[in-house]
Amino acid sequence: MYNWKAFITLMLSGGLFACTTTTQVPVEPEQKPQIEQPVVDDSSKTDATEGDKVTEPTEKPEEVKPTEPEAKPKAEEKPAAKPTKTSDGKLILGEEEWVFIPGLKEAFKARVDTGATTSSISAVDIVDFERDGKDWVKFKIEHDGITTEEISLPVERWVKIKQSSAEGTQRRAVVVVSIQIGDLKDKTEFTLADRTHLSFPLLLGRSFFRDIAVVDVSQKYVQKKVTK
Repeated sequence: MYNWKAFITLMLSGGLFACTTTTQVPVEPEQKPQIEQPVVDDSSKTDATEGDKVTEPTEKPEEVKPTEPEAKPKAEEKPAAKPTKTSDGKLILGEEEWVFIPGLKEAFKARVDTGATTSSISAVDIVDFERDGKDWVKFKIEHDGITTEEISLPVERWVKIKQSSAEGTQRRAVVVVSIQIGDLKDKTEFTLADRTHLSFPLLLGRSFFRDIAVVDVSQKYVQKKVTK
């Protein structure tokens, strides 16, 4: 009996000692569950910020000057065309003009002489003959090394010319020749004469231009040259 009491007493004493010597474990405060915050990637923001920055060039760009338009050469001013006719439609002739003879297809220089009554043409190898009871004449025009083919024309009339350097008179044939000066086509009388020693193979007198033209001796070659 004593043994059991002693054993119980011993057990209780040991339990109390154990309680007094046991280290108290501190109670940790209750931790609230942490909510995981999303991580924001700042790299895109950084890139955007850097993209907004203007990088200054290290070298100053070369100034490009605007290209000036190429200056076009000015067209040469042509002199004003000379009037070839008067207000009432008459031909204006200069002191010298070109005369085209369609029958020969040749143009000759002519002197316009207001002091001469009739016109004359430089003729060589003149031979008169009769055809159908009428007087005809054949000749060539020769001047400045040009000799045309032979022409045969009826004689309109004969004139007597007194030469100042020779005694007596000389009979010359007058023929009608078709001519063209500028736009004017006409027929006129020419006296056949050797003019090879003169400056012009043709001379135009008043009988040609008195009703159809006026003469301005201050001008030359007012009318255009006809070649065909």
